Formats: sequence, structure tokens, C-alpha cells
Amino acid sequence: MIRGVGYYSTRMSEADPRSIYEQVGGHETFERLVDAFYAAVETDPVLRPLYPPTLDEPKLHLGLFLSQFFGGPDVYSQRRGHPRLRARHLPFRIGRKERDAWVAHMEAALDASGIPEPACSQMREYFQEAATFLINQLE
Repeated sequence: MIRGVGYYSTRMSEADPRSIYEQVGGHETFERLVDAFYAAVETDPVLRPLYPPTLDEPKLHLGLFLSQFFGGPDVYSQRRGHPRLRARHLPFRIGRKERDAWVAHMEAALDASGIPEPACSQMREYFQEAATFLINQLE
């Protein structure tokens, strides 16, 4: 269960103290992930209406958030404060359909980004749990 940014382990294993951020190659990997994700969002009839006309700002925010969340520098928090994921997403209608579309595109982006195991599985688990946590509409 998602309890907040500070409670999720960003280490891949007890034997390897490096963060997922370090293991996957740093911010450039998260930029590739975000680019692949938003390429799919751009044409998705369920998700695209939830975003502003240009995706530049959401891409920047997601890339910085993911980099920080998975153990990179705290640039996101320096620029935007505490992530407050649920509060930031409350203005948007997020039901099961939106959650499932978001997860499908993020999982495809993970696969396309070449993120190695076990980091890929840990990230996939986080994305599924976080997306479920953000549901704010009953169908």
C-alpha cells in the first residue's frame, strides 16, 4: 500500500544499497520513460482530455517526481514542494477506466525504456499501487 514518498524503498535489494535511480542510469532513464509514456497519452481518448493543451509541463513534473521518488535528487520538492499526490490529482476525474489506461501506458513505457529487473518489477508495482490510490470516482 502507498503510504507516502518517504515510506517506499527505493533500493533494489538489501545486498545492493544503490537506489533504483542509480541502478537504472539516472535521470536520463526517467526522461526516456516519461517520453514514451506521454507519446501514448497524446493520442489516448481517455487520458488526453485530463491534460493541458501542451504536455511539456506534465512531462517535466513527472520526470522530476519519478527521479526523486526512486532515489534521485530532490529537485521536484525544491521546485514544487511536497508531492501531495492525492491532493494534486483531486481536480481530475480518475476512475477505474482512467487508472487502467494510465497503468497500461506506463507499463508499456517501462518495457520500451529497457529498465532492467528487478527495478522494472518494483517500479511496475509502485505504478499500479499509486494509480489505484489516486482513484477518486466510482464508476
